[in-house]
Amino acid sequence: MTVPTRSKTYILVLLILSSTHLLNDLMQSLIPASYPILKLNYSLNFVQIGMITLTFQIAGALLQPLIGMITDRYAAPYSPVVGMVFTLFGLLNLAFAQTYETILISVALIGIGSSIFHPEATRIARYAAGRRQGFAQGVFQVGGQTGGALGPVFAALIIVPWGLSSLSWFAVLALFSMVLLIWIGGKQHEISAEFSAMQKRQKTEEGTKVHGAKVISVGLFVLTFLMFTKNLYGESFRSFYTFYLIEHFGLSITASQWMLFIFLFSAAVGVLLGGIIGDRIGRYWIIWISVLGPLPLTLILPYANLFWTGILTVIINLIMASAFASILIYAIDLLPNRIGLIGGLFYGLNFALGGVAAGFLGILAENYGVETVYLICSFMPLAGLMAWFLPRVNDT
Repeated sequence: MTVPTRSKTYILVLLILSSTHLLNDLMQSLIPASYPILKLNYSLNFVQIGMITLTFQIAGALLQPLIGMITDRYAAPYSPVVGMVFTLFGLLNLAFAQTYETILISVALIGIGSSIFHPEATRIARYAAGRRQGFAQGVFQVGGQTGGALGPVFAALIIVPWGLSSLSWFAVLALFSMVLLIWIGGKQHEISAEFSAMQKRQKTEEGTKVHGAKVISVGLFVLTFLMFTKNLYGESFRSFYTFYLIEHFGLSITASQWMLFIFLFSAAVGVLLGGIIGDRIGRYWIIWISVLGPLPLTLILPYANLFWTGILTVIINLIMASAFASILIYAIDLLPNRIGLIGGLFYGLNFALGGVAAGFLGILAENYGVETVYLICSFMPLAGLMAWFLPRVNDT
């Protein structure tokens, strides 16, 4: 029997995995999409809104590295199904919450569900990719980004007219996701065996690449810092963009939700394009383009009218989102035998750092206004200069 020279890319597995990522992140995105309604119904201030995001994202971060380390040692192909159970109960609890404390408990359950979903899902995407790692991570993440973008749409079409209790209707999505994830779990043995065979061929052809402790630590620090700055800027939109549009331009809640959808959907396009292009030109250059490219546009944004605000935010988010797949693959290349840990760490960081940013920005917005938040955040891409210290590894 002839050993194939290229590892198979499991397109169907990637598409279905992307679909579950879409459903998972759609259910998550219903939380910030509901903020204007929660603020009105419960008379919340911006600090309390920021604390909801902080609770959700910290809960989504704490378990992810631990779960990643466990699944690196012990196969857990069905762990994402367990994550969906937490999300299901969190949604139902939030739909009928009567107090602010119940809201916090509900979003924590949804965050825990996400923390269980992402590490193993990242591993499966890695296995199913073959040698098209950027493409695979782009497909996987475009599902999540699209799901995040659809949250404001469903909020405008369903939650605004029908109330918070309509969140319970989305529980059926969690059940459907469980069915899909059970099928994917059954396929994992096959795709992991193919990926292992590809790794053995690569080691034979190219030799084993082992990075020193200094390269790994510097690389992970820089990637973490870049992730933080990107999240700090992005969170200013996810949590406060609708309030900015309502206060600054006088938009209705529904119109602001549609604007948020357009902004978030551009990220879905960005992660897919970034993953595909990263396979061609290397992760290193995609990261540079993503972290510094938006700077002129972010500096202009606070002074733009409504039309140009919409145009600029789409372009900014498209460019900034293009690096996420490359950052994740870059980190996995540094520690190739710790896929679960890296997936949990970086998705966990994505939640935790976003939560810290949301709490900080909530305090700023409450004391100095939402417009001041956007003015301060417009300088965030300057932090992308830290990419200069990123070590060059593998094909990056």
